[in-house]
Amino acid sequence: MHLLRLSAFVLLAAFSSVVHAATRSAEPVTPGAMPETRALLQLLYDLSGRHMLTGQHNYPAIRDRNTQFAADYTGHMPAVFSTDFGHAKEGDSDSYLARPEIVQECIRQHQLGALVTICWHAVPPTADEPVTFRQLPDSDPKALKSVQGKLLDEQFRDVLTPGTALHTKWMQQVDAIAVFLKQLQAARVPVLWRPYHEMNGDWFWWGGRTGEYSTERLYRQIFDRLVNHHQLKNLVWVWSMDRVSRPGMEHEKYFPGIEYVDVLGLDVYGNDFAQSYYESLEKLSQGKPLALAEVGNPPALEILDRQPKWTFYVTWAGMVRNVTRSTYAQLLADPRLVNLDDPRYAEITADYRRSLQLPPVKFTRPAADFSGVWVLNEDLSEFGRNGPGSSPARFDVDHQGDRLAVKSTRILEFADDRVSEETYTLDGTETRSEVMNMPRVTKAQRAGDDRKIVFDSVVDFIWGPPGSKMNIHETWELLSVGRQLRVTTKVETPRGTQETSVIYDRR
Repeated sequence: MHLLRLSAFVLLAAFSSVVHAATRSAEPVTPGAMPETRALLQLLYDLSGRHMLTGQHNYPAIRDRNTQFAADYTGHMPAVFSTDFGHAKEGDSDSYLARPEIVQECIRQHQLGALVTICWHAVPPTADEPVTFRQLPDSDPKALKSVQGKLLDEQFRDVLTPGTALHTKWMQQVDAIAVFLKQLQAARVPVLWRPYHEMNGDWFWWGGRTGEYSTERLYRQIFDRLVNHHQLKNLVWVWSMDRVSRPGMEHEKYFPGIEYVDVLGLDVYGNDFAQSYYESLEKLSQGKPLALAEVGNPPALEILDRQPKWTFYVTWAGMVRNVTRSTYAQLLADPRLVNLDDPRYAEITADYRRSLQLPPVKFTRPAADFSGVWVLNEDLSEFGRNGPGSSPARFDVDHQGDRLAVKSTRILEFADDRVSEETYTLDGTETRSEVMNMPRVTKAQRAGDDRKIVFDSVVDFIWGPPGSKMNIHETWELLSVGRQLRVTTKVETPRGTQETSVIYDRR
């Protein structure tokens, strides 16, 4: 099956190279769009049918924490940075008060080389910020104060009717968001802008409406307010649908018109990548790019075989571990998938970056830092035959560049704790020491993406025949964005082999 898929990909790549040679020039729906906006859209046209960028969503008040977690978990840095303008109170991960920091993080991500996409769980015009996400029990049906919920029919009509109080309130709320989009425009940051997402569903106050006072009309209204009134030129307009999970959610019923849409997006949860959803958007797109704007997990390679035009996917915050590390390894090894830290990403985005007068992407992940106090987590560890007594109870680590100073504390039941200290140079240089009065020679060096350190030791084994040796292979690996340390050890002696996998929590 793998060979068949590879053969199909080779044929697809050959076909795509011909198509790419004649790729249409991007023409944004925003009149007089910034060169950066045009360049970003052109990049998506160029990606279509050839590559899909990886992406990660971050809640408003966490900056890039989920992106960093995804990088740690998958071993690769996502190429698309996603966030939200928020709606909730101070202290909530969805806090609207984080908007100034969101702008600075988007600028930083753009300079780093990531593409930036922003959505907005908009506040209903019947309320002031902050609001809750879900409708509270026993709330007033005439004064919706949550993102989810339904406006009264006459209220929704008023939102779309100039001169009404709700229309005026709606304009004020949109104008408040325009302030931050203008800051990004001033910083020359193009934004994949995704307003009123999942509008074919009825769970958000803006969604699920057809007829004269419709959701698609609300989309055109925010387009007019931001593009024509506020003269925003840095927005690539992403029209983002949910799956057609029941009658009445058909995409065409909510399509505002091709003149209002740069990119057609789909939100997919539950691994529901039905072919009919893809074909529905492809039919409406008239050749414009397609994207998986939100997913609970990335599409499998078999899905990409049938749906080759997705230009990027964005995993929603908190859902990275919906997929195992081994599955990510298989998925991200496919040449169609491209991460920010892939050399191919620099090649693919070279023209885009050049048009922005920015240097080529040269991503270097900050070196992993093992410094800290690490305390044994017995519940998560696998100790083999000897139990937790065979492992240090604590490490105090000072990590500076290639120098690693380690103080190990072992609990002794019959005496004071045994403390030993060693300093290693992480370039394979030999370090000589003793373990339980036995001479030991250790070589330590970084491995992989610098989040691992490998120690190889040879010990003169005094409890065996003369000349016996004990070989110890130990790997330290940072997990959970550096909050945990996994120490896997394989010890080989004339008496047999012992393997352990021990977890330490950063205190």
